[in-house]
Amino acid sequence: MHDYHPSSDLLKDRVILVTGAGAGIGRAAARCFAAHGATLILLGRTIRKLEQVYDEIETAGGPQAAIYPMNLEGAAPKDYAELAQVLENEFGRLDGLLHNAAILEGLTPIVHYSLETWYRVLQVDLNAPFLLTQAVLGLLQRSPDASVVFSGDVVGDEGRAYWGAYAVAKGGLQTLMKLLANELKANTSVRVNSIDPGKIRTQLRLQAYPAADPAEWADPETIMSAYLYLMGPDSRGVTGNCIKAQD
Repeated sequence: MHDYHPSSDLLKDRVILVTGAGAGIGRAAARCFAAHGATLILLGRTIRKLEQVYDEIETAGGPQAAIYPMNLEGAAPKDYAELAQVLENEFGRLDGLLHNAAILEGLTPIVHYSLETWYRVLQVDLNAPFLLTQAVLGLLQRSPDASVVFSGDVVGDEGRAYWGAYAVAKGGLQTLMKLLANELKANTSVRVNSIDPGKIRTQLRLQAYPAADPAEWADPETIMSAYLYLMGPDSRGVTGNCIKAQD
């Protein structure tokens, strides 16, 4: 996607919700979307981090963002319904949804994997994206050109050893993405895809490879072309695909 050159106003007047917006890829995507004209809803569990991203968007001259604190681990269906109601009242529609939030909780063989960790990771990494998408689907369908983007990972495709519930969740998200794409492509304007970011310098990757040199990994800002492409109008008609952000 390095050869993709979006216009500066690619996302003008679009309302986009980003989960895990306080750090890493979510922070980079939120800032990038705002720089291209979008109004952001910054969702995450740490208000301080969300406020920092909010300030960065404001300082850069982007449209005024909104902050929505939510702990995906403990969120219930009624919490997602309340979020959808707030979005409807404030914006009336949703043009984009980036599912970026995820937890790993370390690498562990299945034989030693704790039940508590299994449930917690699946709740954040798989159940939460399903619940959130289901809650805001009506708002997405009100948009003339809506895009849902899930975060993929090759460890889910491979069933890579020791990645546990995280890999299972990523595999499940790929199936959910394709299922949604097939359900929605016939009679809605909502397209659904996923992005595998590759080896990016994030806290989650550092948790997985604590002995590695983070300098060997790319900055989140370097892969934003793929995110802009899928979130903007240039990807109309593209649905059910997993795009690799790095060549």
